Amino acid sequence: MPELAPIAPPLLAWFHENGRKLPFRQHPTPYRVWVSEIMLQQTRMTAALPYYERFMAALPTVADLAACEEEQLFKLWEGLGYYSRARNLQKAARLVCERYGGELPDDWEALRALPGVGDYTAGAVASICFGKAVPAVDGNVLRVFARLYNDDSDITRPAVKRAFTRRVMAHQPPDASGPYNEALMELGALVCVPGNPDCAACPLAHICRGRAAGNPGRLPCKPPKKPRPAQPVTVALIAGPDGWLLQRRGEGGLLAGLWQPPLWDTALDEAALREAVARLLGADPGPGAPAGQAKHIFSHVEWRMTGWRFTLTRRLPAPEGCVWATAADLADTRPLPGAFKAWRRVMETEKLPAGTL
Repeated sequence: MPELAPIAPPLLAWFHENGRKLPFRQHPTPYRVWVSEIMLQQTRMTAALPYYERFMAALPTVADLAACEEEQLFKLWEGLGYYSRARNLQKAARLVCERYGGELPDDWEALRALPGVGDYTAGAVASICFGKAVPAVDGNVLRVFARLYNDDSDITRPAVKRAFTRRVMAHQPPDASGPYNEALMELGALVCVPGNPDCAACPLAHICRGRAAGNPGRLPCKPPKKPRPAQPVTVALIAGPDGWLLQRRGEGGLLAGLWQPPLWDTALDEAALREAVARLLGADPGPGAPAGQAKHIFSHVEWRMTGWRFTLTRRLPAPEGCVWATAADLADTRPLPGAFKAWRRVMETEKLPAGTL
């Protein structure tokens, strides 16, 4: 397929006039760009920005991130999802402190070797912050190039992604690799969007073969997603005089190591759940009351949750692996994943029962 006319000049001119004034662009240190790129994985810009600002205020340097207590780290990440990103950020920060004196390396391969850093993130940091002539190819960039070349190859195939990456690099000006990579990402985020691209606003519309073919919105091509399995989950909201009972999840699997209301990965009726809660507490919690339903979608499974409320009128010790958390604890120190947001307001605002020993 013949190459297109050069895209960098009109693309960079468009980016100069239309690029968003984002905090990590206004102060593009390697640390700030790295954190922003990790946060933006699987997360919309509008959702990520408030988290980014809080994160940077609390942990302004790599050393601060490396030394942060895990509970504080997860509290800063609370509700952003995909908590393995936060764990890998801290693992990488500690390696950077040990190996590179607290400064991210300027080498693509060294960046790529850090936990949680893939080809794209390494390319973004290396090009934007260090001016390295390397690609940073994410879903936005793949979409732009599929449409520019009217290429209906399956972009989920590694060989196709490598071919697209070669095209990206063929157009990259070596002396402006960072702005070029950012401009491509921005074009895909603002103009060459999924489904219904705004071709009238595109600086590359005059050379776009997908537009010339009449239906750029059909691209890029990838196989349909497999349906997520639905997992029934029963959640117990247990209130006592000392707070709400929270249980720490195991160190492996979904939401590893995070706090949650006690739950069971199955559908339990009130009687069966009461027995399960009694085994957990070592005491009968009394009758339960329905507390509503909610669902939460993870990348590979959908939780369909049914909540039940139990109110204890006497103090009980927290079972092993559990704590009693007050509303202040929930607000300040105990991170609660977004999967449980349907019940968070109740847990933060409802008056706890008075109790006896």
